[in-house]
Amino acid sequence: MDKGFLSLTGLPVELFLDGIFPYLPVPDLLRLGSTNKFFNSLTNDEAYWHRRIQEDFNFSGSDTARKTGWKFLYKRLSNPHVYVWGEKSQGRLGLSDPPKTSIRDGVPYPVRLNIPGVRIVSLVAGGMSFHAIDSRGDVYVWGVLNGETFALRNDGFAEPGQRAERPMRLNLPTKFRSLSCGRLHTTALDAASQIWTFTSWGRPFRLSSSLVDKSSPDTTPVQVESGWTFSSVLTQSGDVLVYWPFGDTMKNIIDQKNEELNNIENVELKNVAKARINQNDPSVIPCYWWVMHGADPVRLPAIPAENLPVLRKTGLTQDQLDEEIKLVKIAGMDNCIIGLTNKGHVLRYERLTGEDAYQQGTWEYLPYFSDLERLREHGMYRPSEESDTPRVSPPETLCISHISASFETFFAYSTGTSSTVLMGKVAGGAPDSFLPTIIPELQNRSVISVVLGDYHYGALTNTGKLLTWGAFSKGALGLGDPTLIPLGQPGGYMNEQQRRGSVHPHHGIMRPPPDVRVPTEVRFDHGERKKREKYCFGAAALGWHTGALVIDLDVGAPPSMTSMIMTSGCTRSTSLCV
Repeated sequence: MDKGFLSLTGLPVELFLDGIFPYLPVPDLLRLGSTNKFFNSLTNDEAYWHRRIQEDFNFSGSDTARKTGWKFLYKRLSNPHVYVWGEKSQGRLGLSDPPKTSIRDGVPYPVRLNIPGVRIVSLVAGGMSFHAIDSRGDVYVWGVLNGETFALRNDGFAEPGQRAERPMRLNLPTKFRSLSCGRLHTTALDAASQIWTFTSWGRPFRLSSSLVDKSSPDTTPVQVESGWTFSSVLTQSGDVLVYWPFGDTMKNIIDQKNEELNNIENVELKNVAKARINQNDPSVIPCYWWVMHGADPVRLPAIPAENLPVLRKTGLTQDQLDEEIKLVKIAGMDNCIIGLTNKGHVLRYERLTGEDAYQQGTWEYLPYFSDLERLREHGMYRPSEESDTPRVSPPETLCISHISASFETFFAYSTGTSSTVLMGKVAGGAPDSFLPTIIPELQNRSVISVVLGDYHYGALTNTGKLLTWGAFSKGALGLGDPTLIPLGQPGGYMNEQQRRGSVHPHHGIMRPPPDVRVPTEVRFDHGERKKREKYCFGAAALGWHTGALVIDLDVGAPPSMTSMIMTSGCTRSTSLCV
């Protein structure tokens, strides 16, 4: 037996991780891990569990900088919960019976949203809506995609202003991996790496173009990102493509298609094209999708890789340092894209107002968001007049690994217990003098994701905590009812006089509490008799609303791995399992 184990452990680990483990039932895999130290280490491999959680649950975690904890999540992802809070107009929270609080038009703390029989694994927020993907790759929406237009109930979901008062599934011919919302539109990447765009929920289109035909790394999409009014695509080679659904060539084609479909003479076909709800299936939007031809996205100029400096003290391995510099992530803003390279360089590209103007822009390197030596010049890392010690200890290493953005604000952050979080505004001035804002309470907190609303923000940590700060925004911080929060605490009023002057006995809050300056943890046990330990693994924000994906850690032992696979919503034969 000992010789048998010796011969097994002498085999290449790649043989197990790539050739054997994928074919083993998870319970057998765990039992193998209990046999000796070698297999225990191998069956806890983070890369393997990351791949397995994608295959079995359609959960990539690509919207965060998570690098560890995949096995922990896998064991608990059988029953994730969706929580929503903030402004409730336009049905954007999807709650049929929102709690009654002192805020007339908002919910000031997380409320669980029930979507029966559905396991949500990805959540994003639109300007007046939420979008979600479940473990099967189906898309769910609630709220309204474009609340600036009006739609009658019988108009159908081909109208951008049609409202979904509760979560509804989009009936589409493919499964999806990722979504990204602008203010009034959504861009999506399906399981076959095809690009979809929603300017209405009932009449989406798939983009057909030789620039995204997957014939080469230059034309293979790996990420989609919505700016405020544009859509962008990052390819495998690191190129960036941009298109404008609300302007230029694409808008003309969309308008022509809508006119064609709205004027169909056949009554039955016209009703189908309007994407009206079938009363026999009231929770499904019967999408009338079409293919966009004749409107290629534009390709932005390549980043100036040869002019980018070699960043020191990044913690990268020699193999990583030897790789060719290319963009690996993008984040969309208002007429601007933030880019991140595989070496930790942060860049911006402005003037993305349309097809005729994008060439006026150029990729600009932002040294204070990338270079440790330059960042250490920041005043936050220096002693002040009040203290001989800096407010924040400068990091020993820095390699930005993730970016988030919305409208005029972006965040760039590294990972790990010594993580650094940097905040920037699009109108930040010349690149060489563009200094980030450093929030002390976010440093060294293992932040893996930052989400942005209009005036509020959220930071998700690798330990499952969600921290929010910024403006009250009708409860979007989720810290609780301000009238019940102790005086002087984040989310509440400063003193009794301020509270009395802001709250009407019959009409509730007339003036919101002060902005929260210090990122504060959100609780997910409001209204529960017993305080329960929760773990937040995803967050979304835009407008004046926020959402989160949460698992309950107080439900006893995690479900067996056998039951996990039986209910995961994905088998090895489905299109999502690659």
